[in-house]
Amino acid sequence: MTTGGAEHGGGPTARRMVLGAHLRRLRESVGMSRADAGYQIRSSESKISRLELGRVGFKERDVADLLTMYGVSDPAERANFLDMVKQSNQPGWWQSYSDVMPKWLDNYVGLEEAASRIQTYELQFVPGLMQTEEYARAVASHGVPENASDKVEQRVAFRMRRQKVLMRPNAPRLWAVIDESVLRRPIGGRAVQLRQVEKLLELTSLPNISLQVVPLELSGYAAEGAFTLLRFAEPELPNVAYIEYLSGALYLERLDEIEVYSRALDRLAVDAETPERTRQWLMKLRAEL
Repeated sequence: MTTGGAEHGGGPTARRMVLGAHLRRLRESVGMSRADAGYQIRSSESKISRLELGRVGFKERDVADLLTMYGVSDPAERANFLDMVKQSNQPGWWQSYSDVMPKWLDNYVGLEEAASRIQTYELQFVPGLMQTEEYARAVASHGVPENASDKVEQRVAFRMRRQKVLMRPNAPRLWAVIDESVLRRPIGGRAVQLRQVEKLLELTSLPNISLQVVPLELSGYAAEGAFTLLRFAEPELPNVAYIEYLSGALYLERLDEIEVYSRALDRLAVDAETPERTRQWLMKLRAEL
C-alpha cells in the first residue's frame, strides 16, 4: 500500500484525514482493535479514534510505532507515511489569524481548502465566501462599521483571504442557496447592500459558482438553519456537513447524517429560483436600490 505522499493537497487538515484513513485501514487489515493500538502507543482508544479521523496532530514516534505493529516494514513505504506526518503538521495559512478565529473554525477552513464542492445554505447573512469587504466589516462590527476595531479588521482580512479558494486554478465548485430575507436585510446601509448585490452578480458569472434565492413565501420549509456540505474528490476523505452555533460547531460525517442534509439541499434547489432567474432577480433588486 502507498499513501501518495505529497500528492495529497488541501492543506494540513486534509492530509491528517488522509493519513488517518490509511492508518485505520492498516489497523483493520491486521484485526487490531483501537484499544489495543492505543495501548501500544501509550495512549487510549479515543486517541486512536481521533487520529484516524484526522482530528488531532500526529507524532512521528506514534506513527512509526503503529506502522511497526501493523506490519509495515518496507523502508520506502514507512518514509512515505512519515513524510505525510510532517506535511500534516505544517501550519495552514489561517493559523496567522488564530487570535481572531474561533477555535472550532480551524478544521473547517482546512476542509474548505481541500473541498472539490462546497454547498451552503444561509438564511441570515450572505455566505462568507461571497461577501464584500464592506459587508463583512458591517457584520463583524455588529452594524457599526465606523467603529471597527483592529480585531474586526483582522476578521475581515481573514474572510477576504478565505475567498481566494474560489479563484485558484483548481477552484472548488460553490453552490449557494440563500433566503430572500438575506438580501432584503439592509446590513451596512444602502450603499453596502448595493455593492453586495453587484458582487453576487460578478461571482455568479463565473463557471464554478452558482447561486439560488429562496422566495420569502417558501422560506423555512426545507431547512430550519444554516449549514454547509463539503465534498471531496479524494476517496479517503468523507463528505462533511458543517453546522455552526453560537459557541461551537458540529462536523457530521455519517452517511445517514449526510443524506439528511443532501435531501434538504435538493428540496431547497427545487423551492429556490433557478440560477438564471436568481441573476435576473438580483438585477431587479440592484435597480430598486
